[in-house]
Amino acid sequence: MTNFRWTICGLLFFATTVNYLDRQVLSLTWKDFIAPEFFWTDTLYGYIGATFSIVYAISNLVSGRFIDWIGTRKGYLWAIGIWSTGACLHAFCGIATQYALDLHGTEELLHATGATASAIAMVSVYFFMAARVVLGLGEGGNFPSAIKVTAEYFPRKDRAFATSIFNAGSTVGALVAPVSIPAIAQYFKNLGWGNGWEMAFIIIGALGFLWMGLWFMLYQHPEQCRRVNSAELEYINQDRNTETTPVADNGPKIKFSRVLRLPQTWAIFLAKFVTDGVWWFFLFWTPAYISDVFGLSSSNPKAMLLIFTLYAITMLSIFGGKLPTIIINRTGQNSYDARLKAMLVFALFPLLALAAQPLGEVSCWWPIIIIGLAGAAHQSWSANLYSVASDLFPKSLVGTITGINGMAGGISGAVYNAVSGRMFDYAEASNLCIAGFEGKSAGYFIVFCICAVAYLTGWTILKILVPRYKPVVA
Repeated sequence: MTNFRWTICGLLFFATTVNYLDRQVLSLTWKDFIAPEFFWTDTLYGYIGATFSIVYAISNLVSGRFIDWIGTRKGYLWAIGIWSTGACLHAFCGIATQYALDLHGTEELLHATGATASAIAMVSVYFFMAARVVLGLGEGGNFPSAIKVTAEYFPRKDRAFATSIFNAGSTVGALVAPVSIPAIAQYFKNLGWGNGWEMAFIIIGALGFLWMGLWFMLYQHPEQCRRVNSAELEYINQDRNTETTPVADNGPKIKFSRVLRLPQTWAIFLAKFVTDGVWWFFLFWTPAYISDVFGLSSSNPKAMLLIFTLYAITMLSIFGGKLPTIIINRTGQNSYDARLKAMLVFALFPLLALAAQPLGEVSCWWPIIIIGLAGAAHQSWSANLYSVASDLFPKSLVGTITGINGMAGGISGAVYNAVSGRMFDYAEASNLCIAGFEGKSAGYFIVFCICAVAYLTGWTILKILVPRYKPVVA
């Protein structure tokens, strides 16, 4: 048997890594490189993050349906082409701001005061929002495409494991980002190429165009791929021989209006909504948290090591995708019931976040370790939640359901970003005091508490709406 399906899984891993690298450039440069130039506050940064999340949410819904229609080969190329263009567009926001306000050079930006400084802040935010819109439109197509490819190339029992592998690309992207992006920005800043952050966006954004060439050369549907022999094809399609497929896989057979009325759809949507914002918060705010609470800038070697350690711990999520397979092999349960048992285990680990801030008083390493473990649990949870779509829905609707799933995550991320930004500015201005923490530290304590209980809430929603395996039928 050939094993070309794992080559495809590797391409999905690479795409997801690039996806998260592009997403991370802003979070790792805004505090120390961009904010001093454009006078940003936490609230403004939160609005930029929320804009991306909302567009990402809408794009997931549209992309899922689009990819079901156009197919994964073309759909994935469109998605990564758009988001790579959006990533590179960020680099020109500074020039656009100077042109719009008739300013001459970076010095005028840095030394502006009063009304001019306020105008720079608002205009630059609008330009960055526009770039984030393009980025979000493209990035929304990543997971619907990747999950649909997984459903095409892997049998049900292996999909969570394959998903956990390519989903680990988000962790690797987040892992590579803190040791590369600030260094790239600092290097080009020292060379005098703007403030350095511009080249970071361009270099990281260009990786997507490299991936497009590899995808174009390698990907074909397994039935049409000459690199997949008959034995591997039989393994991929084993479910056709052992299970009754709920709906024929040659095209959508259920109207979208009916899909929106199904309890299976709302179980996936709500479970994603209450949990995904946790990961978005960790992704976009951890560099700021390290800077605000521990006074370490993103280009500080210790800060780089802290973030690297955090995402190195989240790599444990690769093993999380294997747990449902182990349960299935040992108990003979169907994939959905086994997945719910595994997800309950993953839902318990984020409770450690309740101790993140108190232990931060002892050492900055404790909250980083705890956030890393919570992040690993999230990625394991997320990989299995994505696979729930292929458990309950036919392949012809997997892209659509994954799009709904991603939309829920994007909306969740928008809420977490917008509310967190305003909370941190309020906590600092009012010197908020909760549980012995003051100012921004109190704000972070509140958010960590919400993150801690989110997954048990999501698991309960799944269990109530779909208590046992109930695949969708026409």
